[in-house]
Amino acid sequence: MIEELFPDSVVAVESYGDDGADQAPLHPGEEAVVARSVDKRRREFTAVRTCARRAMEKLGVPPQPVLPGERGAPRWPDGLRGSMTHCDGYRAAALVRATDLASLGIDAEPHGPLPEGVLRSVALPVEQERLALLATRLPAVHWDRLLFSAKESVYKAWFPLTGMWLGFEEADIEIHPDPGTEPCGRFRARLLVPGPVVGARRLGHFDGRWIVRQGLVTTAVTVRHT
Repeated sequence: MIEELFPDSVVAVESYGDDGADQAPLHPGEEAVVARSVDKRRREFTAVRTCARRAMEKLGVPPQPVLPGERGAPRWPDGLRGSMTHCDGYRAAALVRATDLASLGIDAEPHGPLPEGVLRSVALPVEQERLALLATRLPAVHWDRLLFSAKESVYKAWFPLTGMWLGFEEADIEIHPDPGTEPCGRFRARLLVPGPVVGARRLGHFDGRWIVRQGLVTTAVTVRHT
């Protein structure tokens, strides 16, 4: 599913379910990270790294550990850019060679409404107005959850380029559905703070894709070299 949101240069691996039968053993450094974690956290940590190592294999890169770095962002092997996500019953990793993309970000969420009050804390007033209009066109989509997921993907693509925090209020996201029977489309995140410099150009926005399928909303952002 999530691979559909990327150009051909990106490889993605995803898995469903929570039984852990498909999980590969952790590397010693990874094992140390979750040595004292509760079982649920350990399963999620292991499962998403299993996806990451399988994505490395698809790229022809020997499987390597993926340790958390600053602010928990994954530290990828030299020459790779990537992103991971997990939620109940689903996990995915997407990887690309650094020569093909400057950065990327992915997020998956259960396709249901956000908890009461959360939308006001993550959405700008103009974003809330747009979501209300979208809801009149496609009421089956939980647009609040989609916006939240898009902002998560934007942050995951932003952080490796800047090493800085990006608040929910610092990106204005406009969502556009594609025509057709399946809910999917694109979005643009206009950065409300100075964007990262990629090549010789300072970016003012990030572009992404989204899809709603199998009870999930998934979003992906790609940042191309300039």
